[in-house]
Amino acid sequence: MAELTNGSKIVLIIEYDGTNYHGSQYQTNALTIQEEIEKALNELTGKQSRIRMASRTDAGVHATGQVASFTTDSVLPMESYTEGLNHFLPEDISVKEVFGADESFDVRRDALNREYCYTILNCQTHSPIRKRYSHKVAGKLDVKAMNKACKALVGKHDLSSFVSSAEVADKKRTERTIYSAEFTQEKDVILFNIIADSFLPHQVRNTIGSLLKVGQGKMTASEFKNMIEAKTPGLACPTAPSAGLCLVKVNYPESARRYSG
Repeated sequence: MAELTNGSKIVLIIEYDGTNYHGSQYQTNALTIQEEIEKALNELTGKQSRIRMASRTDAGVHATGQVASFTTDSVLPMESYTEGLNHFLPEDISVKEVFGADESFDVRRDALNREYCYTILNCQTHSPIRKRYSHKVAGKLDVKAMNKACKALVGKHDLSSFVSSAEVADKKRTERTIYSAEFTQEKDVILFNIIADSFLPHQVRNTIGSLLKVGQGKMTASEFKNMIEAKTPGLACPTAPSAGLCLVKVNYPESARRYSG
């Protein structure tokens, strides 16, 4: 663990319920996770700090393992940050762990990959308790067919079909490497876990929207593969609701484990 000195870089592991927020990144005239954490830092240290997050999450998306960093000249003891920030943060945001990092550590560029999980509640009736963290889909889903379609996602692809035309700047920008993508089911809960080097805006939710079509028999696995290869912005749809999506973990190289927990 790096010693805390003037100009130290500090890394936070953060959990949040994104229901009441317009995403993780700061926005003008919209409440965000970043804004709340920066306000708490200001309250704790008496100094303004700008945080940098490892992965951007959309409005309403949750996280159990978001990673953020900031540089400060405060000399507060490291242990003061966890308790202190949680004192000033609202109840739907929590700092789970705090670490010191070398100045060269970049919370985004040094990340190997990000893990997301999407929760589908496959039942006929709604769940008042689980609705904030899942997407209810009535009617039986063919999980086997959805997993067959998932195989086409693994590898390096131009994923233009999974974003809108406004979000496509150039071909290189839309290339991502997906390491794994799989559905698992236990009773009425279906989980979609995906790991990639990074993600495009709304990529996971647009992927889910199309894979649900496969599960409902409205699209074949071959058609899903053709959609990927088409590289046509906006082709993947509909966009699944944000409530079901959660950033689970950001993974770093062996040498950076002391930073990521």
